[in-house]
Amino acid sequence: MHTIVELLGDAEFWVAVAFVIFVAGMGYLGVHRMIAKSLDDRAGRIKAELDEARKLKDEAAQLLAHYQRKRQEAEGEAQEIVAGAKSEAERLAVEAKAKIEEFVARRTKMAETKIAQAEAQAAADVRAAAADAAVAAAEKILTRETKGTLAAGLIAKGIEDIRKKLN
Repeated sequence: MHTIVELLGDAEFWVAVAFVIFVAGMGYLGVHRMIAKSLDDRAGRIKAELDEARKLKDEAAQLLAHYQRKRQEAEGEAQEIVAGAKSEAERLAVEAKAKIEEFVARRTKMAETKIAQAEAQAAADVRAAAADAAVAAAEKILTRETKGTLAAGLIAKGIEDIRKKLN
């Protein structure tokens, strides 16, 4: 063991005494209360920041859910628009097909009508040419066979009768 005189000359003893006096002085001045208060204040700030972060996280989650609902609604509307466009396109295709068929039928009918008119005109032209040829032939024959006033009257009457019958 060390004696008191040896302890008073020992530097480690004086460091220990100084440390005890320092700690006691700090305790007397209330430094431990200031440190505790500082730590409590810091813990309060951290708690407030955590609460704020939690609140922001909840708001972000609500905002995300809101935008997801909006996206789903928009997708639904887009699908409805696409379905409407498809049905409209099908309806227009059916209408176009019907109009084309009607146009072709109308053109075919017009062509058939023109053909019938052309046939009728050709038949009338042939009859008129045949009548003219028959009249000319009858006129020649009657001119050679009959002479005089009687011949002229018969020829005129015959030509008129033939024209009436052929036309």
